[in-house]
Amino acid sequence: MRIIFMGTPGFAVPVLQALVEAGHQVVASYSQPPRPGGRRGRQLVPSPVQQTAEGLGITVMTPVSLRSAEEQARFAALEADVAVVAAYGLILPQAILDAPRLGCLNVHGSLLPRWRGAAPIQRAILAGDVVTGVGIMQMEAGLDTGPVRLEGSTPIGRKTTGDLTAELAAMGAELMVKVLADPERYPARPQPAEGVTYAAKIDKTETRLDFTRSAIELERQVRAFHPAPGAWFEYQGERVKLLSAQPVDGHGAPGELLDDRLTIACGAGALRPVSVQRAGRGVSSADDLLRGFAIPAGTRL
Repeated sequence: MRIIFMGTPGFAVPVLQALVEAGHQVVASYSQPPRPGGRRGRQLVPSPVQQTAEGLGITVMTPVSLRSAEEQARFAALEADVAVVAAYGLILPQAILDAPRLGCLNVHGSLLPRWRGAAPIQRAILAGDVVTGVGIMQMEAGLDTGPVRLEGSTPIGRKTTGDLTAELAAMGAELMVKVLADPERYPARPQPAEGVTYAAKIDKTETRLDFTRSAIELERQVRAFHPAPGAWFEYQGERVKLLSAQPVDGHGAPGELLDDRLTIACGAGALRPVSVQRAGRGVSSADDLLRGFAIPAGTRL
């Protein structure tokens, strides 16, 4: 098939690679424009999808919007059979949705209609969902409201957002290749009317650990925000990120250090950090952190 690919972050890269490996003709790849990055944030850095597409010799488009008649005409002129979308980051106007012969198919990282929206993987972990998954959705104008052609699921367990992103990206790539190989075998089926939830974009204020909450909730927060942006607490004006932690038995005032292992009392139970990172430092164990950054038992964070 003639395919327009639309994606931006690392989640989308396995999908693009799978399309090429399956023998499809990717006539263009759309991605968000390069963003400031590099060591000092002064260099414009292409997205993971742009870098991958250019490495594959695919023409890359990086418009800031698809609303203009000129951009829509350029898109339509590609005469694609289908557009494959994976975490692209721009709203697709109706003219874009209608241009390809088979419309636009989206790889969405949840079991719809649960967690429509921007941050489905993080929200599933934060909510304590037991299972999540990925679906191939026929896109329409609403926010992730389109009918689903095929989906797969996986248990969440103690997985982080990084773990699930990689797993669901690979699963989504496999499912997309299946659907494109025989679209009539996988008809679009409307989403259930019940069970709709929305995965709002993660706000920076959500990343600070609030020790009045339960240890179970905070451990989910650590996993949901790993590898980025990271869950953290502050001590003596310095942020300490938690990369992994365990809920354990323990009682005390919320935020109180209960021992010399950095075990922190919570609203219910206690949280024991396992892997941590001080600002501007490398990753270390909690024990190694305390050797060079003493936080005595009894301290309130």
